[in-house]
Amino acid sequence: MAFGAGSGRGRLVRFALASAWRRARYAFHASPLYRWKYYGQVPERLLIAPTDLRTADPTIANDIYAGRFVFAGEVVDVAGFSVFEIEAPSRAWAERLHSFGWLRHLRASDLAVSRSNARALVDEWIRFQKNHDRAARDPDVTARRILSWLAQTPLVLEGCDHGFYRRFMRSLTRQVRHLRRVARDVQPGLPRLRVMMALAAAGLSLSDQPRMVRQVSRWLDQELQRQILPDGGHVGRNPGTVLEILVDLLPLRQAYTARGQQPSAVLLGAIDRMMPMLRFFRHGDGSFARFNGMGETQLGLLATVLAYDDARGSAGRNAPFVGYQRLEAGDTVILMDTGAPPPPALSLDAHAGCLSFEMSVGRQPLIVNCGVPGPGAAALRRMARTTAAHSTVTLNDSSSCRFLNGGFLADRLGEAIVWGPGRVDVAREEDRGQTTVTATHDGYVSRFGIRHQRRIVLSPYGDRVDGVDAFTSVARGGRDAFAIRFHLHPAISAERIGNGEAVLLGLPDGSAWEFGAPGLEVVWEESIRLSDIRGSRRTGQIVVYGRALNQAEVHWYLHCVVEPGGHPRYHDEPEDDLPLGA
Repeated sequence: MAFGAGSGRGRLVRFALASAWRRARYAFHASPLYRWKYYGQVPERLLIAPTDLRTADPTIANDIYAGRFVFAGEVVDVAGFSVFEIEAPSRAWAERLHSFGWLRHLRASDLAVSRSNARALVDEWIRFQKNHDRAARDPDVTARRILSWLAQTPLVLEGCDHGFYRRFMRSLTRQVRHLRRVARDVQPGLPRLRVMMALAAAGLSLSDQPRMVRQVSRWLDQELQRQILPDGGHVGRNPGTVLEILVDLLPLRQAYTARGQQPSAVLLGAIDRMMPMLRFFRHGDGSFARFNGMGETQLGLLATVLAYDDARGSAGRNAPFVGYQRLEAGDTVILMDTGAPPPPALSLDAHAGCLSFEMSVGRQPLIVNCGVPGPGAAALRRMARTTAAHSTVTLNDSSSCRFLNGGFLADRLGEAIVWGPGRVDVAREEDRGQTTVTATHDGYVSRFGIRHQRRIVLSPYGDRVDGVDAFTSVARGGRDAFAIRFHLHPAISAERIGNGEAVLLGLPDGSAWEFGAPGLEVVWEESIRLSDIRGSRRTGQIVVYGRALNQAEVHWYLHCVVEPGGHPRYHDEPEDDLPLGA
């Protein structure tokens, strides 16, 4: 693909060289030359079993006992042979199978047959490991498997015979030694941090591992310092990553205490900073805002993790390091992306949604981003990452970031963001209950010579939102067509009112909000609500089109005209109502 700036090409070259060097180190350390190091003396016993905070469903244990494995939307029925002998229907399905997170469902059933079934499946995995899918050897999958095996040892090892116990310990030890050897060469970001957490949990759980505990605790501290920002956000900018880290880090803190060791100040500080971010990213219905790869929120898991928050404080309003702003008044919550994209190595799931926002009223999302699709939907996943899939401005039908899409580099490096906004200026003002956030990004300057600025003002009672999208030309001429998009949640109904400059938005609770852009036509178009759990749903979007050089500022507003229950806030009736799409 072509790049419009020398800095973009240089960034790509540096990313490619660093990635190639990391992969070469990993291939060497994972090669047969090092395999002999994974053998040797096996620890005699396990001292503790870390807690598994993930929610479990005992009804799934019945499916597993019947040979029915449902992962990542794929169903596989096995009869008369091992599930570890079959060809996986997808990479995502194989990762879920080999990570063994499903053991918790067997433990939740609390039946003797579940214990024997779990033990038999683990034994089968050990027996067939030479023929496993490549996904089973992925470091991130290995880390999740180690964490699952350690947490579920009461299920797997209770009442087992000595032969199985030794096979289990031998396999676990070899996996830990392999992971320890390649840990520093794992893909940066959450996969590498999860590897460090798995190694720390293994060092604390296995007997006679003081040297390993000291080493991996130091590695873990280094990764936490790299990845957890001062405001508690993750460097990859996905809101859900904070929850993913805490669900493993909290049990690790308990494991240190159970072994009579003091968790490091770095680990404790990271937990203290991340906990408030769980509330920062939440809408009124409890779900996280969908930015940068965030899919459906696991509300049960979120509630479990929040129970560990001793402070139980209110959500913060400003997260400048991770690049988000929260505006809240009355029942209205607005979350706005005001950050630059993460570095290429950490951007494989990041989106081009700079200056996009989501808005909820009470427990109902109103303005949203499109979200992310389920596993395997590669085309939809690419679409979901574009700027047009977010509630923000696109220029000339292009995204504010550039991705590695297709070709040799994308196959080797992943579909990373290799160029995007380099500078995002943000200002926040609080005045007598009114909140104003103004942000500017330069993602379109090098290609079109236009800088985009967005200002959002939330009234003290949360019943009105005023917005301005402004365009500053730094180079006359060229293409300047803009589209300002406001994607709606599927539960929202819409009617065009007046002369086409406004839209009436109906909420399920009977309330209604009016959207308008004075002086400009408001267009309704189809959109899609993507979900990695519930599947995709049709919805709509409000779009305002124009030319940046002719319309330097676009003013728009959202204000509540009907309260919940159908009580109007004023008595003026709109005229010439017309259903959208008519």
